[in-house]
Amino acid sequence: MFYGAYVRTYIERDVRELTQVGDEVKFTKFMAVMAARTGQLLNLSAVASDVGISQPTADRWLSVLTASNIVYLLQPYSNNLVKRAVKTPKLYFLDTGLAAYLTKWNTVDVLKNGAMADAFFESFVVSEVLKSYYNQGVLDPPLYFYRDKDQREIDLLVAEGDVLYPLEIKKHADPKANDITAFDVLERLPGVRRGPGGVICTYDRMVTLKGQDRVIPVGYL
Repeated sequence: MFYGAYVRTYIERDVRELTQVGDEVKFTKFMAVMAARTGQLLNLSAVASDVGISQPTADRWLSVLTASNIVYLLQPYSNNLVKRAVKTPKLYFLDTGLAAYLTKWNTVDVLKNGAMADAFFESFVVSEVLKSYYNQGVLDPPLYFYRDKDQREIDLLVAEGDVLYPLEIKKHADPKANDITAFDVLERLPGVRRGPGGVICTYDRMVTLKGQDRVIPVGYL
């Protein structure tokens, strides 16, 4: 009931203030299709096709969702010396409850164990990290992800100057050293240094995983 009323109020009030959506039914479907892709690389042409709208319309509606802090686009890390990194951002719904409502994954069991469980967990973690910056007045946090054409990926990078702090996000309580094998790619990136990293997971305490990298309980966020 709460999220149903929230969606109606959001469309009736906030969306109309931001833009003329025109087709409110399709806009709600657009939100649902985007929610189903939380934690994935943004593919706006596929979203437009699924909803039955043009790509310029999808682009405009995405701007509405980002302007109203419904979704966040996590940018890939790249600099002029990094040639093999992907250029496409990752999409995250900042309210995992809203994403679950829109995608109809609305019981405890399916949220914990269903096909989207990992995506919801990752979205929650990214959202909480973002909030920690927003609460400090930092509206453009230095957060990125890394993925290259060899499919090596790091879920979250925190950049401070020329130092990159890598983080993996795993919905399990048994982190292993192979969860962080992709961190080694930072050692070979020109122009940056690799700082301590970790695995954010459901383990109940912070411990050393390997070298300078830690197991970080999600409850610490």
